[in-house]
Amino acid sequence: MEEHIILIADDVEVNRKMLSFIFEEQYEILEAADGVETIELIEKYGEALSLIFLDLMMPNKSGLDVLEYMSGKGFINSIPVIMITGEATAESEVKAYEYGVSDIIYKPFEPKVVMRRAQNIIELFQNRRDIEEKLERRTKQLRESREKLERSNEFLVNALSSVVEFRSLESGEHIQRVKYFTKILLRYVKSEYPEYGLTDESVNLITNAAALHDLGKIAIPDSILLKPGKLTREEFEEMKKHTTYGCELLENFKQEDNEFYHYCYDICRYHHERYDGNGYPDKLVGEDIPIWAQVVSIVDVYDALVSKRVYKAAYAVDEAVRMIKEDECGVFSPKILDCFEMAKSEFFRATEEKFSFV
Repeated sequence: MEEHIILIADDVEVNRKMLSFIFEEQYEILEAADGVETIELIEKYGEALSLIFLDLMMPNKSGLDVLEYMSGKGFINSIPVIMITGEATAESEVKAYEYGVSDIIYKPFEPKVVMRRAQNIIELFQNRRDIEEKLERRTKQLRESREKLERSNEFLVNALSSVVEFRSLESGEHIQRVKYFTKILLRYVKSEYPEYGLTDESVNLITNAAALHDLGKIAIPDSILLKPGKLTREEFEEMKKHTTYGCELLENFKQEDNEFYHYCYDICRYHHERYDGNGYPDKLVGEDIPIWAQVVSIVDVYDALVSKRVYKAAYAVDEAVRMIKEDECGVFSPKILDCFEMAKSEFFRATEEKFSFV
């Protein structure tokens, strides 16, 4: 709602009365005789003020002091100010404009000119405020729509990845644990290694993409996927293909300009690559492995070690960490191991206390 209040700040009463006479039919008028009183009224009324007429030279605090206060508090961006003066210097004018005054009017002033210039400034600020409010509402609507879409996408991703877990006779918590641990580890990578360019948004996307790391297991035969004992060489070679099978499934929904798609693809394909080049399917070495795939890789190994599977019992947490750090599960990046060490206590707590992840 548009307010109709003008504050006139001048230590000379006749000047205040002259300006008041010009605007009193259209606006409620507030008056201040010095800088301190002016600031008190600004604090009280804030953005309800349509305009401030501010004298340059006033007792206690000058007009420039008031402008400095308004600039520091952010009022200068939402309340227009017209400086009124009869003794301005080039230096004071420059300073006033630097603080953000909308106009400077010199005494004695012509009432009609003052009226027109004041109305133009009030209308300009009101239009800008209206545009900002519309933009804010629109931004809120877009944000809510995006959040709704993200929730829907997350639901679908979780549903699809749960199919894999169901086939593997898992409880479904593996997916949620991998996502949980991935998010923790990514936060440390983002904080400690900014060269990877991770952002809060990319961390969220990667965390959701991690749920699809084993998507390709849908295409693995039950005789291999559910085998309780050790796989033969041929069976293991077929199991390794789940990395490329997952990518083949994703390619049916390929979206080149979709960041989330690329995270899903990279994680599906590369989460079994190892830093020394002894992983699969492409035997990538070092930083050729995308950082998000490296993160999901160590998280997947950790959760596999501390969880009971059809082919093995669960390892103790301390033993699982030792095996990872001593390269018994493949070689990981020193940076990733560094972040894993920092995140270790959070991993421990979640594992030992058996958090409910679903």
